[in-house]
Amino acid sequence: MKQNDLTRGSVPGMLFRFAVPLLAANILQSLYGAVDLFVVGQYCSAQSVAAVSTGTQVTQIVTSLITGLTLGGTILVGKYMGRRDYEKVKQTIGTTLTVFAGTAILLTVLMLAFLRPLLRALDTPEEAFSLTAQYVTICSLGNFFICGYNAISAILRGYGDSTRPMAFVGIACVINIALDFVFVKFFRMDVSGTALATVISQAVSMGISVVYLKKKDFLFDFRLPSFRPVGEIIRELAGVGIPISFQELAVRISFLYLTAVMNRCGVYAAAVVGISSKYDVFAMLSATSMASALAAVTAQNVGAGKPERARKALWYGLGFALAVSFVFWGWAQISPRSMIGAFTSDAGVIEAGIPFFRSCSYDYLMVALVFCLNGYLNGREKTLWTMVSCTAGALVFRIPLVWYFSSHFADDLGMLGRIAPTVSGIMACYTLFYVLYEGRKTKSGLRKRPA
Repeated sequence: MKQNDLTRGSVPGMLFRFAVPLLAANILQSLYGAVDLFVVGQYCSAQSVAAVSTGTQVTQIVTSLITGLTLGGTILVGKYMGRRDYEKVKQTIGTTLTVFAGTAILLTVLMLAFLRPLLRALDTPEEAFSLTAQYVTICSLGNFFICGYNAISAILRGYGDSTRPMAFVGIACVINIALDFVFVKFFRMDVSGTALATVISQAVSMGISVVYLKKKDFLFDFRLPSFRPVGEIIRELAGVGIPISFQELAVRISFLYLTAVMNRCGVYAAAVVGISSKYDVFAMLSATSMASALAAVTAQNVGAGKPERARKALWYGLGFALAVSFVFWGWAQISPRSMIGAFTSDAGVIEAGIPFFRSCSYDYLMVALVFCLNGYLNGREKTLWTMVSCTAGALVFRIPLVWYFSSHFADDLGMLGRIAPTVSGIMACYTLFYVLYEGRKTKSGLRKRPA
C-alpha cells in the first residue's frame, strides 16, 4: 500500500488534502452520538435524553484516556515515516496495537467496577439513573472495538493516509444509524438499543479495516508474531502519549464536574448540557480535525528536517478552523432555538437552553485557537507543555469557575455557559505566546548554527 508523503508539495494543498477526509471522518464519527440522542429524543422520554447525555459524558472518559496513546501512535509513525525508517514504523505499529489491546481490557474492567459510584458522584438524576447505567455498561463492553478502531486510524494518519479511516468510519456510521432506528423505534429497546447499535457498528468497522489492510499488503502484516511490543517504542509512546492522556483526562474531569453541577439543577438542565455537548463536537470538528492533521503533518516534516514547513501549515490550518467555527457561533447567536429543537421538542428543555447556547458558543472560536496550536506542538513532541497547559485550564481555571458560578448563579444557565469560553480564551493566550516564543528561539538557533 503506497504511503502519502506530507513533506513535499504545496503546503496548503497538502494540508487540506490530508485534513478534509479527516474532517469528514470526524463528522461521520460524531453522528454516532448525535443520532443516538436524536433517536432517543424523538421516541423516548426526557429521562432517556438525560441518560444518554450523562452516559456519553462517562463513556468519553475512555476516549479521553486513549486519545493520548492514539496521538502518540500517529506522531511516532509520522516521525519514522519522515525519516524513512520503515523497520521502526513496523515496530511502532505492532507495539501500538498491542498496547491498545491491553488498555481496552483494563478500561472495561475499571468502568464496570466503578460505574455506579461514578454515576452517584455525578449526581445523576434518580429518575434517569438505571437507564444511564444500562447505556454505559453496554458501551463499556465495546471498549475493545473502540480502542482497536482508534489505534488503526492513528497508525494510518501517521502513515499519511486520512482517506481510508474516513471510509471505515463511514461504514460504521451507516450501520449505527440503521440499528438505532431498528432497536429504538421498532424494538423499543430505549437507551440500551442506542448503546448496542454503537458497539456493533464499531466492531464491524474494526473488522473491515483489518481485513482490507491485510489484502492490500499494508506495511504491517497483522500476524500474531508481529504483535510484539518493543521496549524502546513503549517508552517513546508513553513519553508522548501519557501527557496527552493525562491532559484529556483532566479536561474530561472538569466537564464531568460541570455535568454534575447541571444534574443538580434537574432533568431539563442535564438535557441542555447533553444537547450542547453534541453541538460542541460538530462546531469544533474543524478544529479537532485540523489539530490531528497538524500533528501528523508536523511529525513527518520535523522528522524530515523541515520545521518551517510545519509552521506554515499551522497558520493555514488555524485560519480554516476559525472560519468554520465562526459559522456555528453565528447560528447559536441568531437562532439557538432551532439548534436545540433539532434534538428535542420539549418546550422546557428549549427555553432553558437558549441562554446557555448563546453564551457557551463563544467557546467554538476560542477552542479553534487552542486545538490547532496544541496539534502543532504535539507534532513536535512538546506534549509535556500541552499537558501542563490543558491541565491548568481544566483544574486551575474551569473547576473553580464552575464552583463559583454555580454557587452564585445556580439558576442562570447563561452565566454558567460563559465559563467554557473564558477558560479557553485564557488558554489560547498563553499557548499562542509559547508557540511564538518557541518559533523565535528556533529561528535564532538556526541562524547561529555553523555552516
